[in-house]
Amino acid sequence: MNLLHKKVAVLGCGRSGVAAARLATAHGAARVCIFDSNPAAVCSDSSLDFLPGAGEKEAREFAADLVVISPGIEANAPWSLAFTCAGAPIIGEVELAFRYYHGRVIAITGTNGKTTTTALVEHILTAAGKSAKACGNYGYPFCEVALASPQPEFAVLEISSFQLETVASFKPEVAVWLNFSPDHMDRYKTVEDYYHAKLRIFENMGKDQTAIIRVGEQLPTIKPNVIEFSAYAGSGTLRFEDGCIMQLANTVVDLNGTALQQAHNAENAMAAILACRAVGLNDTQIVPSLLNFEPPRHRCELVAEKEGVLWLNDSKSTNLHSTEAAIRSQTRPIILLIGGKDKGLDYTSMLPLMHGKVYLCIVFGQIAEQLENTFRTGIETLRVETVPQAVHAAAEHARIGDVVLFSPGTSSFDQFTSYAERGDCFCDAVRSLTSSSTNN
Repeated sequence: MNLLHKKVAVLGCGRSGVAAARLATAHGAARVCIFDSNPAAVCSDSSLDFLPGAGEKEAREFAADLVVISPGIEANAPWSLAFTCAGAPIIGEVELAFRYYHGRVIAITGTNGKTTTTALVEHILTAAGKSAKACGNYGYPFCEVALASPQPEFAVLEISSFQLETVASFKPEVAVWLNFSPDHMDRYKTVEDYYHAKLRIFENMGKDQTAIIRVGEQLPTIKPNVIEFSAYAGSGTLRFEDGCIMQLANTVVDLNGTALQQAHNAENAMAAILACRAVGLNDTQIVPSLLNFEPPRHRCELVAEKEGVLWLNDSKSTNLHSTEAAIRSQTRPIILLIGGKDKGLDYTSMLPLMHGKVYLCIVFGQIAEQLENTFRTGIETLRVETVPQAVHAAAEHARIGDVVLFSPGTSSFDQFTSYAERGDCFCDAVRSLTSSSTNN
């Protein structure tokens, strides 16, 4: 891509927008300006041109040659389209970075598990002596990686549907498809729209690239070489059995006693193993890294064991599939804490899985009433307002041998600024419990 003498409009002043503006500037664009529709927005880099509170008038007047859009902004919104009045194409920050990054790309998508798998692949590669950076939706913006000198050999890219909407030439060497279930119905008109956005990860790949896919995913025929895995289906190149990742009759790694021993994390580990094999690592290089890996926080994180009750923080669960995976992975009776922002999801499909595993459901947040009406016909359900109230209600009902699973199943933006803030609130409430708070 030649940016010399070009005017580049960057939409959104978050970290990815700032990185995109820096990359465009570094490659000789005549003018780069960051625009944000929020008049109160602040740019973290004062050296960059920045216009907060920009409207469609300012967009048309800028007459951009290229528009680079941040993932939280919809490309087909009138404000975004106003920047294309001079015929400028719209690409995302990931696409811009890809055009200037000269290393090898492992891209990871899926409704759930992306962050853990991305962190794990980076961990394995680094331990094997490779230079690698986790980036994209986790870690650094991809444009920051493209700006590095020298660039790392591997970009391990967590890529969301929002980022995939605006790719054009993007072609990873390895693409990992972990799973798919309905999500982001506040962004997409239909589940099919969300699904087709995700599928764009394979759009430019050919037979010389590799796709790592979970068994049972309903995908069309794709061009890259496909390798499958599953913790539940008992098939695929790698499968999960009695706490071990297996290939045919051989144990690849025993995960018992590790941070990856639950089935949903075993799937993340299998995807990471296959991705690292695809770029030339062998199991001798891979396996030791699995044994000492600590997943990122807020993903079925053990917070405490109090009087025989396990308290797990799965605040990263922002959709049904994630909560379902967390429920499946438990072997103890479950008290489920679930709730948050209304994203337009239907939770009725969870009931068959919950029967026999969840004996009490404590609902909170904006969708508490909806969840109460959905679950109470088959499972004892309590409604509270806040996360600390949910923790205290769980403590009053928990019995020795139970697990209290905080897996909200939707986004946090009704009461919190992020899933991390929500998870920290849960952890603080659990740690503040005293023995008099519990009723075992």
